[in-house]
Amino acid sequence: MKNMSEPIAVGIDVAKDSLEVAWGEQSRSLSNDSSGHQALIEQLHDFSVDLIVMEATGGYEAPCVCALQAAGFAVAVVNPRQARDFAKSMGYLAKTDRIDAQVLARFAALLASQPNRQRYVKAVADLQLQTLQALVVRRRQLVEMLTAERNRLATSHRAARKSIQALIRAIRAQLKPIDTQMARHVAEHHADLVALLDSVKGVGPNTMATLIAGLPELGKLSGREVSALVGVAPFNRDSGIWRGKRMIWGGRADIRCALYMATLVATRHNAVIARFYQRLLTAGKPKKVALIACMRKLLTILNAIVKTGKPWNPELHSA
Repeated sequence: MKNMSEPIAVGIDVAKDSLEVAWGEQSRSLSNDSSGHQALIEQLHDFSVDLIVMEATGGYEAPCVCALQAAGFAVAVVNPRQARDFAKSMGYLAKTDRIDAQVLARFAALLASQPNRQRYVKAVADLQLQTLQALVVRRRQLVEMLTAERNRLATSHRAARKSIQALIRAIRAQLKPIDTQMARHVAEHHADLVALLDSVKGVGPNTMATLIAGLPELGKLSGREVSALVGVAPFNRDSGIWRGKRMIWGGRADIRCALYMATLVATRHNAVIARFYQRLLTAGKPKKVALIACMRKLLTILNAIVKTGKPWNPELHSA
């Protein structure tokens, strides 16, 4: 019989092959596969589940998240650093799978009580978005490997260069079909969004694919909220009469990297961003600070374009 007496918050510690699930004073170990996911769903259906929290673990959590979402549960995937900081604040200094699951359950109860709890709940990705996310991740992996091999080539011994050069050619050969697949996929499934983003000078195909895949909240939040989500909004560091230098912190590193490259191009070829960048430099801002401010401005513009459904307008966005 379904226990609807009181909503529960659930924490799940995810490993490659196992799940440690905790709620209230209970905990249970399950396998991290389809049978384990189904057993978890059947168990949780006996309760009124308010929120489920698990850490991002580089992809090991993804199948479980999808299964729980498909079953109708609200799932929040949090940064492991945030979860660990919460554990320390609660006095949990030891670290085991069971303790981590219990900490996540308490974290879930806290997030569930927040008035803006919906911002923490992971959006359900449809099949098309999951496909694009996989392509974007694979492309990023290939680019990282290519960069690493190029760096090795610069300092390698003559005896190793032939092997490194062969691997560089092989990676480049893998990049071409990935780029083709990405371009075809976004054109087929996200044509309207691409048309809006493509109207902004500096935003190329790879940046558009990365934004669509990794920032589904684009156009659904305020400019301040989306800047904080990506990690380009500076946070105050003040205490008493001391005033520290504001710094960016956290956010989605992959989106930030794509936005950085787009902003570099925009400071040269987008008149609005270029004028803003030069104005900051003239005011004495360091180049790095000015570039981050331009990243934030570009992201805010893209967010407004998607929200309103209106393409780039230099007169509007130069304000």
